[in-house]
Amino acid sequence: MGAPPDWDEQADVVVVGLGAAGACAAVEAARAGADVLVLDRFTGGGATALSGGVVYAGGGTAVQRAAGVTDTVEAMYDYLLQEVGDAVSPATLHRFCASSPEMIDWLAGLGVPFDPSPCPFKTSYPPNAFYLYHSGSENAWPYRSTATPAPRGHRVHAPGTSGHALFQALAKAVADTCRVRQRTSAVRLVVEAGRVAGVECRTLAEAPARVRRRFDRLHRVADKPGLYVPALARRLARQVSAIEARWSRPYRVAARHGVVLATGGFVNNREMMRAHAPAYRGGLPLGTQGDDGSGIRLGVAAGGRAERLGAVSAWRFLTPPSALLGGVLVGQDGRRFVDESSYGAAIGARLVAGGGRAWLLVDERIRTAALGQLPRETLLFQRLQGEYLLRRPRLRGATIEQVARRAGIDPGGLAETVRAYGEDPDAFGKHSDLVTPLTRPPFTAIDVSYGPRLGYPCPVLTLGGLAVDECTGQVLGLDGDPIAGLYAAGRAAVGICSNSYVSGLSLADCVFSGRRAGRAAAVDINENVF
Repeated sequence: MGAPPDWDEQADVVVVGLGAAGACAAVEAARAGADVLVLDRFTGGGATALSGGVVYAGGGTAVQRAAGVTDTVEAMYDYLLQEVGDAVSPATLHRFCASSPEMIDWLAGLGVPFDPSPCPFKTSYPPNAFYLYHSGSENAWPYRSTATPAPRGHRVHAPGTSGHALFQALAKAVADTCRVRQRTSAVRLVVEAGRVAGVECRTLAEAPARVRRRFDRLHRVADKPGLYVPALARRLARQVSAIEARWSRPYRVAARHGVVLATGGFVNNREMMRAHAPAYRGGLPLGTQGDDGSGIRLGVAAGGRAERLGAVSAWRFLTPPSALLGGVLVGQDGRRFVDESSYGAAIGARLVAGGGRAWLLVDERIRTAALGQLPRETLLFQRLQGEYLLRRPRLRGATIEQVARRAGIDPGGLAETVRAYGEDPDAFGKHSDLVTPLTRPPFTAIDVSYGPRLGYPCPVLTLGGLAVDECTGQVLGLDGDPIAGLYAAGRAAVGICSNSYVSGLSLADCVFSGRRAGRAAAVDINENVF
């Protein structure tokens, strides 16, 4: 049956955004028998393709078992309950944990490659020999006191940052089962008879081939290397928008049963960041130019409710190399404020809350050990960062007081901290194996303050989004009732990682929430609402 006269195209389910969440929603809806159309402003991938490709999973996954790792659903739940807080209900979190092994099997069934090689040292991201690691704060205080630690970071098996391999497998599954329209931006949700019935878009489908090629080149460069140079990314994004304004045409697509918003977060929307998370505006936006809050704004305009927009994750990783965990992380008063072995987002949260100024104090023994670890514990981007931190002339001194004065740290506070650190290995709950008394000069203060510096930037990403029904992913209105025909997933929605973040939790939530929304949107596909 053709589309109604006032629509250009129609489908049972329309998915807006083709990253991990959108791809999983599309595949699940198609497997339920729905005719699925996927729209993407660019050519797909989003932040997923640029990510490390880490999926947080546990409870005894096939990968964990192959690695000889013992884990249980309850141990995973006990740990995540401390990270997730009240972002979702305990029942939803338990469902997420209990379905975790099946999620890895589902992804593997789509061709996503995993590997059971465990990483033997603490790191923010493992080198190419290792693909299963402790990707959060599992071994840090107070988590290890209440939950049994286990490595749950499932890095997709591919060289370098492996998000591209994850997306390639998902994209193939989408292409095999769904229709995809690229270079198409959703600009308004169409509400008819109290339900979301379709999407008004602008598309470059009829633009000259040379225009589409230029559009693709500009957005690829804006995403990377523009990811590391926000000013360049913004300049290229303006050119992308100019092409859309000049060459795009209106395009209307009807959704017989549901629209799924899977458009990412809003870290690249400066107005939204200024309004909802002003303390984090100095960070390096971790996302693509598609992470502009468009899906959240579409949902709000259709009557949806946004929540937790002030929840932002700031990353200040101290590893690799792992020897740096023996250092002392202090603020301007010279006092420690966190267990240095905590996950980078936990450190970042405390760093921003404390004013953003911090230094990692190490002695020459730690610095030398860290330099020796660089070749075997890092990928190239980590190695370059490590060289920047460890080999460049930093703030050094023959005594603790001298390095404190040079860095602008309170000398008395730092001296007392170093003394206590050597005498009390349980301070802040840091594992005693990681405590190395700082006794060998010269001493070095590595500036790890919050900010956008090219050599040691502090990446940030947004965690809030549209409020959704936790059983279906249906967007909730201001009155708390679900909006008929509208769903959201991934970082466009409130989810598992909307309180705090550990590596792999966002991608895992994209899979969990995307599949949930796709299944729900495909319900009763035989009923034609037109």
